[in-house]
Amino acid sequence: METIQDAKATAMQWLAMAQTAGLRPLNIRGKTLLPIVQGGMGVGVSASGLASAVARLGGMGTISSVDLRRRHADLMAQTQHLDKEPDARDLIDTANLIALDREIRSARAAAQGQGAIAVNVMKALSAYEAYVQQALESGADALVVGAGLPLDLPELAREHPEVALIPILSDARGVQLLVRKWEKKGRLPDAIVIENPRLAGGHLGAAKVADLGDARFDFDVVIPQVREFFRQAGYEQEIPLIAAGGIDSHADIVRLQGLGAAGVQLGTAFAVTQECDASAVFKRILAQAQPQDMVEFVSVAGLPARAVRTPWLDKYLRILPVLQERAHPKAKCNMSFDCLQTCGLRDGISGIGQFCIDQQLSHAMEGDAERGLFFRGAGRLPFGEQIRSVAELVRHLLTPATAPLLPLAA
Repeated sequence: METIQDAKATAMQWLAMAQTAGLRPLNIRGKTLLPIVQGGMGVGVSASGLASAVARLGGMGTISSVDLRRRHADLMAQTQHLDKEPDARDLIDTANLIALDREIRSARAAAQGQGAIAVNVMKALSAYEAYVQQALESGADALVVGAGLPLDLPELAREHPEVALIPILSDARGVQLLVRKWEKKGRLPDAIVIENPRLAGGHLGAAKVADLGDARFDFDVVIPQVREFFRQAGYEQEIPLIAAGGIDSHADIVRLQGLGAAGVQLGTAFAVTQECDASAVFKRILAQAQPQDMVEFVSVAGLPARAVRTPWLDKYLRILPVLQERAHPKAKCNMSFDCLQTCGLRDGISGIGQFCIDQQLSHAMEGDAERGLFFRGAGRLPFGEQIRSVAELVRHLLTPATAPLLPLAA
């Protein structure tokens, strides 16, 4: 059985591999990491298995916090029958907090003190504050928050100064707004993920689908603008930037570090690894998707999103005009869960999505190709349709195209 000393030695080998390949490490809150972050993906796509596999190599692995009870049979047995009970939402929320605690503790144990275990929490979630508090109490190394501006995160995390706070933003204006607000609260971000909505998957950081390709989101534009803002504000060396969207090679990391990013974040490439917590069918659908299979639409959260065209999504988009015309406030959430603060289906908001996102994402995690919603980034995958290990993916990212593949660390 691998000891903690063995795990530390292995992680150090990976870090040395990155430096040999000309890549700078990512330094966050006292931790020296590989410049590779695995993005959070829900429902249940990135849980303890995937996050710990990345962390063991010295990177940052991320657990998606939303509806993790679905990964725990006992918690589902306690809650899946709930419908009109007055305490249904409270019971489901409690089950999800228990599941999040289990996943964090499991990931930390499996990582054996290497890398970092982060938790991704969507600002748009109804139980956002509860998930944040649970992640802090359960020992997460970092909190990554997107799908809205987390202006309140410094207050929520005040009692846990050791935990890194990492917002997800897409343009320089958003960065300036958040940093100025946080500065007044006595806390700066420990890193910022700069997500390019033209390339990333899932919920995206643009106001409208038509804006996804706007040049202001390009890394060549955003990263220099943000670095200049940092320089003028006097904390250029304090806030690392992590570029997310469309990264698939060592050359991409070199280019982005040259622009001023400290590291990169990948989602879909990790979602199709052997260690990913979702089903084999889920991985196959993402791996086999072609550019013409990608669809951009507005989700029930009111945010643009990108996913693979599947039978369910194809039918949904065809009948969406009718669904929006018939939209009206519902007496209760379909899942008795109220997962989102704002939900187009539950709240009867005709201009945005009209489906149950928790239900469709759960179908995807379970491998239901007919009914699932399969979020995916727009870019190509490093190994095409092949399902490889986390170690093979990281080795690929650390190896220059002109060099022979570096040997896998023991």
